[in-house]
Amino acid sequence: MTQRATRVEATPAALELIERLRAKHGPVMFHQSGGCCDGSSPMCYPLGEFLVGGSDVKLGEIGGAPFYMSAAQFEYWRHTKLVIDVVPGRGGMFSLENPEGIRFLTRSRVFTDDETANLTPVEIPT
Repeated sequence: MTQRATRVEATPAALELIERLRAKHGPVMFHQSGGCCDGSSPMCYPLGEFLVGGSDVKLGEIGGAPFYMSAAQFEYWRHTKLVIDVVPGRGGMFSLENPEGIRFLTRSRVFTDDETANLTPVEIPT
């Protein structure tokens, strides 16, 4: 059986930052911002502090943390693999990494034909 292609993954640097944030704040979650106040960036919150619902989709998990985005935004990104990375700078004002001096950043690439044929389905929260 062919392994499912994931929709979101994290670089080693991002995974290390997720672990640091988890040690400080407990379980965390991500929501890909739609571009309002903080641009289009992955925002990290304590698990459950950002309310997700039927207008959001769960793309998967990175470092054991669920990763969501709005269904409307997903329509634009559905053909791309998201790779969450870390770069120097300040993150979104509401994101947990803000005081760390580094921030999460989304990189993306178009899925290959093989990946598209074996994509993990998104989940819609209830």
